[in-house]
Amino acid sequence: MSLPDFLIAGVPKAGTTALHAALTGHPDLYLSPVKEPKFFLSDGPPPAVGGPGDVQTYQEHVWRQADYEKLFARAPQGTLKGEATPFYLYDLQAHDRISKLIPDVKLIILLRDPVDRAHSNWTHLWVAGLEEEADFLAACRAEQSRRERQWADFWHYVQLGLYGRQLQHLYERFPRDQVLLLRYRDLKDSPAETLDRVCSFLGVRTGVLTAIPKENVNRHYVEDNGVNRVLRGLLRTGGRFGHHFPVPLRLAARGPLLTLLHRKRGNRPVTTPEEREALLPYFAEDIALLEEVTGENYDDWLSLDRHARTR
Repeated sequence: MSLPDFLIAGVPKAGTTALHAALTGHPDLYLSPVKEPKFFLSDGPPPAVGGPGDVQTYQEHVWRQADYEKLFARAPQGTLKGEATPFYLYDLQAHDRISKLIPDVKLIILLRDPVDRAHSNWTHLWVAGLEEEADFLAACRAEQSRRERQWADFWHYVQLGLYGRQLQHLYERFPRDQVLLLRYRDLKDSPAETLDRVCSFLGVRTGVLTAIPKENVNRHYVEDNGVNRVLRGLLRTGGRFGHHFPVPLRLAARGPLLTLLHRKRGNRPVTTPEEREALLPYFAEDIALLEEVTGENYDDWLSLDRHARTR
């Protein structure tokens, strides 16, 4: 079988795409040409329901094992094979699927301040025209209803950030020496050292990778005005029904709408102290559990001071 030796298993909006891109430059590693194949997120075909755009995303899942193995079939002999699906940590059933099929796999986890992660997640979907809530906190309050309607994991802004319970479950399935825990800020602030930690963990040469490719951050500023509400409404409608049409047609229809929506450039909004103060109670208990489970200190995540969290 041609299965991965390592997985970048979490978390969304914490640098997993950048890490995947960086590791492709190491001659001893082979990364899946499909980023986020999501193989371990289901036991068969993914569901055909969800929020705007979810069904199209589900259609991209590589859920057949034969197709999954083909992703690694071209790996040069002697290289370590890996892929990045940042939802594996969140999906507790994925832990069991991974453990059953590749019990010796190494797992790389990137963690980010859960409030900032949630805000970045919301911004991503807002800029894409799929998020209907112009207010970040309102979107978080809508989460429970969306989960009940089986919207995909990427809409779970708060729940995705409960790392303590996720890691506690993961450590019950995998020895700790098979798990490398990193911070998003380390990848950004100390890329060479962090990449060496990853390479050392995987058992390949260090000193080969020194930089993280620039992330593909959307610099467009999407205001909540009448024109943009119409555009976002059209994009959400396409997100709900687009799976009935061929991909080229979907892209042809979506492209002009996004161009109009993204007509204004600007800096992405950052989490405000008021937003942090409102959301931190949802995370405080889990951060304490995370510290207990990992033995590491994350009290900077409880601060309202942005500088204290990025130093």
